[in-house]
Amino acid sequence: MGRDVLLKMEGISKTFPGVKALDNVKLEVKAGTVHALMGENGAGKSTLMKCLFGMYVKDSGHIYLDGKEIDFKSSKEALDNGVAMVHQELNQALKRNVMDNIWLGRYPKIAGIMVDEHKMRQDTEAIFKELGIEVDVHRIMGDMPVSQRQMVEIAKAVSYNSKVIVFDEPTSSLTEEEVEHLFEIINMLRDRGVGIIYISHKMAEIKRISDEITIMRDGQWVATEPAANLEMNDIIRLMVGRELTNQFPPKTNKPGEVSLRVEDVTGMYNQLRKVTFEAHQGEILGIAGLDSSGRSETLESIFGIRTRKTGKIFLHGKECLNRNAGESIKNGFALLTEERRATGIFGGLSIKENTVISSLKRHKKFGIYLSEKSQREDTQFYIDAMRTKTPSQETKIRSLSGGNQQKVIIGRWLLTEPEVLLLDEPTRGIDVGAKYEIYQLIIDLANKGKTVLMVSSEMPELLGVCDRIIVMSGGRVAGEVDARNTSQEEIMTLAAKYV
Repeated sequence: MGRDVLLKMEGISKTFPGVKALDNVKLEVKAGTVHALMGENGAGKSTLMKCLFGMYVKDSGHIYLDGKEIDFKSSKEALDNGVAMVHQELNQALKRNVMDNIWLGRYPKIAGIMVDEHKMRQDTEAIFKELGIEVDVHRIMGDMPVSQRQMVEIAKAVSYNSKVIVFDEPTSSLTEEEVEHLFEIINMLRDRGVGIIYISHKMAEIKRISDEITIMRDGQWVATEPAANLEMNDIIRLMVGRELTNQFPPKTNKPGEVSLRVEDVTGMYNQLRKVTFEAHQGEILGIAGLDSSGRSETLESIFGIRTRKTGKIFLHGKECLNRNAGESIKNGFALLTEERRATGIFGGLSIKENTVISSLKRHKKFGIYLSEKSQREDTQFYIDAMRTKTPSQETKIRSLSGGNQQKVIIGRWLLTEPEVLLLDEPTRGIDVGAKYEIYQLIIDLANKGKTVLMVSSEMPELLGVCDRIIVMSGGRVAGEVDARNTSQEEIMTLAAKYV
């Protein structure tokens, strides 16, 4: 083993009931480098990292850290030995403050008994200062936007003085400015000799930040190359096993008459201020804006899971009160939330149960019992349509990759046959091949006359899929642009209008 190889994984295999998740996979990470790990959803990237981190027990293979064989039995053991992981799906104590979340399970103590609050605050502030993170250490985690919570998680990983840090989709909820900040932190860690494993589906990021790239497909190692040797098309071809010539499907939908009108919506407990816009039948309306601009709050207010202080919602000229989620579903609305783990999936339930849970009336027989046959047919239809990778319908949804969880949730909402589909970051953490499938699905829905509202942090996605884009800034609608005749610069200018 070369002196500069910090982490070596070889012959790693892992089988779950009905599926071989990893098949003889290898990975080498050198000290002071950023090593990108890429592959479609379900390729085995997260499973491999969980085997490293002690969350899963590998079936076979060897892992070496600094030349010494390791086999962590828990994430605590991994952290204690210098391996940290920033998970894509944040799992934080939302009712505790920032300091507690950084030091949970390893509080500094006075005389080994009392928690040393003073030292804890000093140490947290020192880490934040070093990393350039401006967050109040006393703030309750649940009161913070996802992007700030992500930065706290990154600071926590750094606080362990780790030799290896795994970043799993770290920019999926960050603004462009925060992404630049993250890259500064990663470059600082690289200069210190830390080995970074970077998992992302964002090609431009991978090319910019990585030294080497390993590509996986269907649980197997496909290639490892210097990043400079691979163009984006090469990466996509190796990931999906085929050429993918177009990033977006053709826009075949034709918007018709106005179907949805949102009028003077102001939030009771959030920053929305007299948000007004219209959306058309068969239209895909994008919603752009910076973090905390009111994008997600707009969708949640329409769907009734945020209380409106003022404002009205009309569908086909008829007012919809949408006072809660149940009422909104009855009125023909569906909402795909941004944080699938926290507010989207029922982790302990099966794929079938997660798929049909919002459309149980559809499966009632004689108004008395639920038809197992009907539930299975609907579930299988969307497994096939979305190309969801799963051993069976009875598999617990929490065991699927993030992208495959997202596909199940989209299938769930389509079963409610909504008139208006509200999508908050629908392709967050999803690979390039699956993104195309979801884009096609969205366009197909618009072709059927559905109205689609789509929030996305990815400008090319909004420009490539949407017909019009409204831009939010400071809780207001700052402007509206035609997706065919605008630019990222125009959208960003509007996004900064009320900041």
